[in-house]
Amino acid sequence: MNMKNKIVGICICILLITTCVIPVMADITKKAAYIPSNDAAFDRKISFLMKIAGFPSLSACIIKDDQIIWSKGYGYYDRSERKPATTDTVYVLASITKTIVGTALMQLYEQGLFDLDDDVNTYLPFDLRNPNFPEDPITFRMLLSHTSSLNTNEQLQYYWFNFSGDPPYSFFPEPYLREFLLPGGRYYDPSVWSTEYRPGEYAMYANVGFDLISYLVEIISGEPFLEYCDAHIFSPLDMKHTGFNFSRFDINQVAIPYQRYKGKYYTINELESIFEWELPEPYYRMRFYPAGGLYTTVTDLSHFLIAHMNDGIYNDTQILEKETVDLMHTIQPGNQIGYGLAWMHQSIGGLSGHGGDLPGGDTWMLYNETKNIGVIYLANGNPGYSALPFGGQLPFMLILYFLLTKEGTWKGEMQHEFTVSSDPFFTTPLIAPRSMSYGYNYN
Repeated sequence: MNMKNKIVGICICILLITTCVIPVMADITKKAAYIPSNDAAFDRKISFLMKIAGFPSLSACIIKDDQIIWSKGYGYYDRSERKPATTDTVYVLASITKTIVGTALMQLYEQGLFDLDDDVNTYLPFDLRNPNFPEDPITFRMLLSHTSSLNTNEQLQYYWFNFSGDPPYSFFPEPYLREFLLPGGRYYDPSVWSTEYRPGEYAMYANVGFDLISYLVEIISGEPFLEYCDAHIFSPLDMKHTGFNFSRFDINQVAIPYQRYKGKYYTINELESIFEWELPEPYYRMRFYPAGGLYTTVTDLSHFLIAHMNDGIYNDTQILEKETVDLMHTIQPGNQIGYGLAWMHQSIGGLSGHGGDLPGGDTWMLYNETKNIGVIYLANGNPGYSALPFGGQLPFMLILYFLLTKEGTWKGEMQHEFTVSSDPFFTTPLIAPRSMSYGYNYN
C-alpha cells in the first residue's frame, strides 16, 4: 500500500470512529440506568456502515438468554427488484456452517460411539495420515479444532462452485476426499498437508477437515449426512427455513450474492464476466457444502445459537448436554487461533461463536458468555474482497460492536464496560478465515 492509500485509510478510520463511535459512547457514559434505545439513530449507523462495507442488505438479531429481544433487516437483498431484507431472508451461511457440522458429530460423541482422541482411521474407509508424519494418528479432536496438520486450503480446485444441482453429489464425500487427501490421488496436492507441524501441534484453518467430519457423521450414524442434520438438528430446533439444498427454498426469498467493484455492485456472474469468466447465474452452491454451504435465516439461526447459549436447550428441546456444549466452547490444546470444537473463542471481550465469508457473503454469530447476550448478522456482500483499508475489517467490527452494545441490551453496567479506549475487542481483529481463493466449475 502506498503512502497516499495509507493516509486515506487512516482518514476513513478516524472519520468512522469520530462520527459513529464517539457520539454513541458520549451518550452511553451519561446513562447508568436503562433508557429505551433510539432505533432511528441506531439504524443510521448500521446503514452507514453497510455502505462502507459494501453490504446491499443485512439481517440481524440480538438475543438475551433464551429469546430474541431485537431483530431487523436492512437494505435490499435483490437490488434490481428492490426487495427489502427481513429476518426471514435466506442467506448462505458460509463458515458458520461448521458449527452445525461439529454439533452433529458431538451428538454422536455423547452416545459413546467414539472418543475424541480416537484415531479417525478406525472409522474411515481409507487411511488418513499426513505423509510427512505418517506415524502420527489424526483424531476427532484434531479435526474439530483445526489441529490435524491439514493446511489452510489454497488449492483453487477445492473451492469450485457448483451450478448443476443440489447435494448430495455422487463423487462427494467419496471418492473425492480419498483422491484429494491421499498421495497419488487424482486431485492430490502436497500442499494440503503441513510439512512443519505434526498432528495436534498447531492450528491451521482447514475447510476440508469439516468435509471429513460430515463424512464421519454419515459413517458413524448410518444416516446420510443431509438427512441426519434435518432429523437431529434442524427439525428439533424448528429451523424450517434451513438446509443445504438450494432448490428447497423460494428463490425469491434468497439473498443474491453481490460484490462491490470500483464503486458499483455486481452479482457474482456479472463480476466474473468482467474477468472473462462465464458463470450461468447469480446464485451458487458450494460443491463442498459441509465447510460453508448451508442456507438459513437470522430467525432460524437464532434457535441454534440460543441452544448453545443455554446448555444445549432451545424451547425445552435439548440437542446437546451441558457438558458437551462446555467442551465445544473450550479452546483446545495446540490452538493459537482460539478454536474449540467447531467453535471459535475470542478471549478478548469474552466472545465466542463463529464467522464466515464467501464472495458475496459475510456472516457472524457471536455471544458474550458472561452476560449471555448474542448477536447474529447475515449479509450478502463482503468487505474482505474489496479495496477497503485493513482488509475491510473495521466496518464489520463496528457493526458487531453496535449490535453488542445496542442501548438497552446490557443496560448501564455493560455499557460502561464497553468503551473504545478500554475494550480491546474493538481494536483487535476477530479471528476468522478471510483470505480464501476460489475457482469455479459448472458441471
